[in-house]
Amino acid sequence: MPMNRIQFQKGLSMHEFMQQYGSDEQCEAALVAARWPHGWVCAHCHCSRYFLTRNKTGRQLWECFLCGYQSSSIVDTVFENTKLPLSTWFLAMYLMTQSKNSVSALELKRQLGVSYKTAWLLKHKLLQTMLLREEPRRLEGRVEIDDAYLGGERAGHINGGFDAYNKSAFVAAVQTSEDGKPLFMRLTPIKAFTNKTLIAWATKSLAPNAHVVSDGLQCFTQVTQLGSSHERYITGGGRKAAQTPQLRWVNTMLGNLKTSLAGTYHSFDHAKYAARYLAEFAYRFNRRFDMAAMLPRLLRAAATTTPQPLRSIRYSEAGS
Repeated sequence: MPMNRIQFQKGLSMHEFMQQYGSDEQCEAALVAARWPHGWVCAHCHCSRYFLTRNKTGRQLWECFLCGYQSSSIVDTVFENTKLPLSTWFLAMYLMTQSKNSVSALELKRQLGVSYKTAWLLKHKLLQTMLLREEPRRLEGRVEIDDAYLGGERAGHINGGFDAYNKSAFVAAVQTSEDGKPLFMRLTPIKAFTNKTLIAWATKSLAPNAHVVSDGLQCFTQVTQLGSSHERYITGGGRKAAQTPQLRWVNTMLGNLKTSLAGTYHSFDHAKYAARYLAEFAYRFNRRFDMAAMLPRLLRAAATTTPQPLRSIRYSEAGS
């Protein structure tokens, strides 16, 4: 059997990570470079001239030459108001991007030496960053789609889909290449599999040239309302449906997703946090071709994402 080059790629070793990000000074320098690749710019007046000092914690502080506005490297980012050293954040990002199945908040607690509450909040801020990064993605070309649930499956049909009581429903979609290989994916929670929700999903998730391949679920035909072509296969249920060759990759990805979640998380609130955990899996999959670059890409995303305070992480609609 030939070696899977993606699976066996080098990635970023722990030794290399420590060489690049082993101190708080190195981490702050990397954050500054990711946030202002062309040099510091005042967020208020857009002036690029400044005085550079340090605040009481030793972190660099920029003061605008014109308006006097002061900002540190973490202000207006996901890291805002953190009491943790940046090296702790960077280690968390390393573990979440380089581990095969990511890491749970409990494992982060042990690896980072922080409380479970701190590890959970840190992880969910990074998950929210991944979610926001994935939201604009639109799949094009040939796209396999399927209906799926977190929390188990139960037979029965309500509103055009399976009975989703006590479960979180989501649409799984995989874009494939011309030679039949998976390229990108989207995993999007929805309230129910209805015509209305599928039109809304397709509007945000599919490019106009998409050719959608699905099973026989009736609501999937609604993608044609937006100009996409549709190829439908009546698969039935159970093992036979999962082995349909035209839906090979979406079923493979769903199997990998369930294995990953089961191997990493004992349990989580599907209704509140499914979007983030699904986004984490999709984020990692969509950047799998270059694992070593995944950490700096997540850093860039975190540096350009607005602050995510506890109240929004626990109660916002985006995290539900």
